[in-house]
Amino acid sequence: MSNSILVVGGGFSGITAALEAAELGYEVYIVEKSPFLGGRVAQLNKYFPKLCPPSCGLEIQFQRIKKNPNVKFFTQATVESVAGEAGDFTVTLSIAPRGTAPSSADLGALAESLEGEVKDEFNFGLSTRKPLYMDTPFGFPNRYVLEKDNLSKADKLKIGSSVHCDMNEAEKSVVLNVGSIVLATGWKPYDVTNLTNLGAGQIKNCVSNMQLERLASPNGPTDGKILRPTDGKAPKKIAFVQCAGSRDQNHLNFCSYICCMASLKQALYVREQYPDAEVTIYYIDLRTPGRYDKFMRKATADEMIHLVKGKVAGVEADAASGDVIVEVEDAVKGTKKKVRHDMVVLATGMQPSLSGEKNPFGVQLDEDGFVIGGEAKGIFAAGCATKPLDVMRTAQSGTSAALKAIQTVRGR
Repeated sequence: MSNSILVVGGGFSGITAALEAAELGYEVYIVEKSPFLGGRVAQLNKYFPKLCPPSCGLEIQFQRIKKNPNVKFFTQATVESVAGEAGDFTVTLSIAPRGTAPSSADLGALAESLEGEVKDEFNFGLSTRKPLYMDTPFGFPNRYVLEKDNLSKADKLKIGSSVHCDMNEAEKSVVLNVGSIVLATGWKPYDVTNLTNLGAGQIKNCVSNMQLERLASPNGPTDGKILRPTDGKAPKKIAFVQCAGSRDQNHLNFCSYICCMASLKQALYVREQYPDAEVTIYYIDLRTPGRYDKFMRKATADEMIHLVKGKVAGVEADAASGDVIVEVEDAVKGTKKKVRHDMVVLATGMQPSLSGEKNPFGVQLDEDGFVIGGEAKGIFAAGCATKPLDVMRTAQSGTSAALKAIQTVRGR
């Protein structure tokens, strides 16, 4: 039997669950598949409810992790198998090589000297990066990642002469014995390339809401300036298309809860940067629950932010100008028209990360991939593994899961 707790996922809910349990004296392991903790929040420019930059909330959490000997974490790690029962699980992890020494050495100069460039997934393909990298300046662990397979011959020579890098590091396996498991596996943006009628993946000036977060972020590909991907120009007329793939039986059946709020927030990003810019939000229904209603009223009080109730049927590009033409039906006026914009943002939905992925935990998932079972087995879901949530409710969910996990190991 074990009193240790495994938390799968190092995003906001996972970190919260881990710290809550660790600060009550329990040994906790965090398993994160990416090289850094922080999850989706780390990719945002600002998040609700206070519109803080992600470093504000995450750096506090990272300090708590560093100071607590009860928390141990594995990055670039995936769960290969889970055996046993509540109180006595055997979990096997696979850990990919990081390729750099376990220190806080600043390898920025070495990284910049490399000639190789790869697509930057952290920026959702809006830029490239070096094969030796950190996602953000506040990345945790504060340790570069080396992708040896993306090094050129000349780059390999440079890396080989560095005492801080190791191209021969191999993948390893770790076996943990834990008493309970928290699944904080989070969410992934719905694949916009499926939304062909909305130009996603084809029209460069038609971006997703998460891509816009990266454009607005000071550590993003444009240093925080919202610019058109094709020509780097400032957009003067920008549209937001709500429910892009959500509430659609051909894509995501459910409402992703935060998309309306995200678009209102991003409309303010645009207006703050460009006082003369005009923003139009095309929506089916606006969902701004509880305390967010006040924020909606603030955003819509801006005379340059327009709300149009109507379904967008299609999006096409003007090849000559790079403009994006939106075909929309105005449900209030009963008219159908085509409107030209400099740029379009698709409010794509939140898909659970376990959707379409392997499920070594043996928990039940619903048809959309959200966790709906497992508690009787000593496995508890948190955050967006259960349903779409905002950051605050994600943290609350992490606390709840931690308490259930503690009850499981205490009762054994």
